[in-house]
Amino acid sequence: MKHLLDKIEARQQLVRETAGQLREQIGLLTEQLAAAERTLERLDITRETVLEPAAEDGIEPPEPLPPGYREVRAAIERAGRGLRAKEVCEVLGIGTEPRHTESVRAKLKRLVDRDILTEPEPGLFTLAQPVPATLDLNST
Repeated sequence: MKHLLDKIEARQQLVRETAGQLREQIGLLTEQLAAAERTLERLDITRETVLEPAAEDGIEPPEPLPPGYREVRAAIERAGRGLRAKEVCEVLGIGTEPRHTESVRAKLKRLVDRDILTEPEPGLFTLAQPVPATLDLNST
């Protein structure tokens, strides 16, 4: 019986230590969560502060691109040249089967519709060049 009680006591000690370690981890995670929530709150306030004057001037904020579209755009940026849908698939490391290339082609076309990309020739997609600011020669 003594042997069984010793085992139970050892097990209790182990569980107490584990519980203490978990409490410490919870404390650290609680601090990290609070810091992340404070950062999110500051970022929300910053975003609102920036968007208020734009809204007063009637400027609509751009909608953020969904992840798949960001990846397609980034692939073309990294290439530094125009790419075709199949080439984008290769850069992204996804399959080049028709279902993949057609999905990417649809994304490329939507990015053209949003003036993020251009299609200088059928099937070739490049980054849209920013419109240069016009110079006012009378302002000198």
